[in-house]
Amino acid sequence: MGEFEWLIVGLGNPGPEYEYTAHNLGFLVVDRLAERNGIRVNRKDCMALVGQGSIAGHRVMLAKPQTFMNVSGPPVGGLLAKYEFAAKDLLVVYDDLDLAWQAVRIRQSGSPGGHHGVESVIGSIGTKEFPRVRMGIHGGERDRDGARIVLAKFKRAQKKELDELLDYVSQAVESIIAEGVEMSMTKFNRRAQGLNEEAE
Repeated sequence: MGEFEWLIVGLGNPGPEYEYTAHNLGFLVVDRLAERNGIRVNRKDCMALVGQGSIAGHRVMLAKPQTFMNVSGPPVGGLLAKYEFAAKDLLVVYDDLDLAWQAVRIRQSGSPGGHHGVESVIGSIGTKEFPRVRMGIHGGERDRDGARIVLAKFKRAQKKELDELLDYVSQAVESIIAEGVEMSMTKFNRRAQGLNEEAE
């Protein structure tokens, strides 16, 4: 076993033009986790920005691949190999076009569901048996062009909801590290916020 117990990877696209887009939710969660736990994610390693520290008493590495979303796999595979992580020690956090805005799904493993970043990770590490946290980003406009939705900037009106989502998912990740995936699924998996959305 390596010196770290968890590798937490947020998927996104590098560069300021993508910073506040739906496709960068993974990066934003890593940033929020870093802030909440006093970790600096600023060191280049295996084509990713990484930081190391402790979350819930466990040694973790946080990572943001810098290769663009659709080729996220090589940096993740590189970090797994270099630091001797098993696939089950990898937690990938990313946006999901098939879930409603603010919905959160934690899973032990699974198919990429059309998410190219996750396809790339699975292709690089050779297994889909790793836990992940998916965050919903579509607001009912599924018929719109998917690329336009994932690369659209968050609207000012969404700022409060985004802030709440990042805190919520950060807590979910902290729970996974402290209590395991199964327990966290029952606590943190949720559909869209609010009863009015559930009733549609």
